[in-house]
Amino acid sequence: MEKKPVKKEYSNGEVTITWEPQKCIHSANCVKGLPGVFDSNRKPWIDPMAASTDEIVKQIQKCPSGALGYYFEEGKSTEGNQEAEQLVEVIPNGPLMVYGNLKVQLSDGSTKMQHKVSAFCRCGQSQNKPFCDGTHKKIDFKG
Repeated sequence: MEKKPVKKEYSNGEVTITWEPQKCIHSANCVKGLPGVFDSNRKPWIDPMAASTDEIVKQIQKCPSGALGYYFEEGKSTEGNQEAEQLVEVIPNGPLMVYGNLKVQLSDGSTKMQHKVSAFCRCGQSQNKPFCDGTHKKIDFKG
């Protein structure tokens, strides 16, 4: 029996932060970028009252795995509002980061829509190919 993916939500009354732990690659961008909101030593680890909505949204948009997301309380999704332009960034000793809206064709022929930021595996050892799962850190990948 397949486990249902977990999706937790934290709201400040203006924006709701969504977190899907199974997608997290533990880049710690959130913790380093906005430690008042994202603190892995606290339970719950997300405090949506610790920063402005704008600061929260800007930080979530930097999440490389898509584990963090957000929507505004009036129900307006922001996934489709990204710029049409894509940017590709090679992270030293890490994944290939692609920013923007993408349609990814998977090895089984299916497609998946990716929004905001996508981290693609470069080390070849991810258990979530083509996406990065953070294994490059465990194997000391250089590239």
